[in-house]
Amino acid sequence: MVLLHGLGNDERDWRGVLPALAGRHRVYALDLRGHGRSDHPGRYSFELMRDDVIGFLDAVDVERCVVVGHSMGGTVAILLAEAAPHRLTHLILEDVMAPRPGDLDRPPLAWPDTPTPFDFAAVNAIRAQLDDPDPAWWERTEDVDVPTLVIGGGPDSQIPQHLLAEMVDRMADAALVTIPAGHDVHANRPGEFLAAVDAFLAARAVR
Repeated sequence: MVLLHGLGNDERDWRGVLPALAGRHRVYALDLRGHGRSDHPGRYSFELMRDDVIGFLDAVDVERCVVVGHSMGGTVAILLAEAAPHRLTHLILEDVMAPRPGDLDRPPLAWPDTPTPFDFAAVNAIRAQLDDPDPAWWERTEDVDVPTLVIGGGPDSQIPQHLLAEMVDRMADAALVTIPAGHDVHANRPGEFLAAVDAFLAARAVR
């Protein structure tokens, strides 16, 4: 199982659910580029992060795995499922959908006055892609046949929940579970998050 965090976070963001997941799976919680202990190369995009994950899987000799992605990490996971579905057994997305032109308004943010624990250059690079995404990202969701669970955060999330449902309807083998916890479901309601993940994986045998 590979865990992919959201923008501005790092692998420590999963600490509330990691012990339980690690009791059932061999888990890799990654620091995506520009975050945590990973390099700050100054070049950031969803595609580069996707390719980093593929490179990691190759480096540790993992042919197929469960991929869990939250927010930015969820978009990376979607692109991974679209480009290399043979590397995934299951896809679990937390409060994220494939970006589609016109759905999200993410203008650039001013550079902060104080240092951040991650490379702030990643923020506006990622926001620019969310504001003007490649239309193919949404269009290719129809071709994703990896068993997929989408966990929505409900009405307190800043992500329009109807967009999650629209994406699930497009996918060949996908289910939507709503846990009213806001955008950070795994942090705010870890027990319910874990229960949803466990139930999904139990119901979908590895192919």
